[in-house]
Amino acid sequence: FLLGGLRYHVQEFNRVAARFQAGLLFLATIGLLIPSAVAEHEALGKAELNQELSLALSFLLLLAYGLGLWFSLNTHRELFASASEEHEAAWPIGLALVILAVVTILVALVSEVFVGSVQQAATAFGMSPAFVGFIIVALVGAAAEMAAAFSAARKNRLDLSVSIALGSAAQIALFVAPVLVLLSYVIGPASMDLNLWPGAVAMILFATLTASLVTTSGRSTWFVGAMAIMVYLLFATALYLLPPSGTK
Repeated sequence: FLLGGLRYHVQEFNRVAARFQAGLLFLATIGLLIPSAVAEHEALGKAELNQELSLALSFLLLLAYGLGLWFSLNTHRELFASASEEHEAAWPIGLALVILAVVTILVALVSEVFVGSVQQAATAFGMSPAFVGFIIVALVGAAAEMAAAFSAARKNRLDLSVSIALGSAAQIALFVAPVLVLLSYVIGPASMDLNLWPGAVAMILFATLTASLVTTSGRSTWFVGAMAIMVYLLFATALYLLPPSGTK
């Protein structure tokens, strides 16, 4: 919004598509809120119940993600069409699969190096685990997607920019997190659950509400982008000033 708004006075985007992605994000937030709320209850906050609840919610979130894909790509795909959409020549399926496999391997190798470097940097600068996870890792991990979203916004293709930004967040919350929970029972040293630090859940909820608010009108200016960045900076400041033990 900010980069596009600095170049164009007012930008418009597909409000239906944006609200759809924001709705998926809100659903995922509810899924993350439930385990944390249950864990706060002394009588119910048991590891066994938390794991069973996280496992059940993971299946439901994956189902919601699948239904969302079916809705947006099949039954109601016309609602997500962009007037300024540009069709480019598609890659051959074989070439696309090979490139996907190569990139996946490279990402896995780079991730190993990145995790070790981040841990050393966090210790050296006294950063809390929450700041590293929510800010540093998130920024580096989403660098390519952010670059694509920024480029689309500067070209006045705000539909694509919003779709990349919200779609990526929804994919992580509704697909990646549940898959990690399920895989932890197979290849992980210990089972993973969806019970997050309450402060993290609150920030996710506020971020989702912010996304819902800024996508209500289907129009954007640079000021909307500035306010969204301000919310992000508020979160980053709070997480940076937390002591390393503040999220336990």
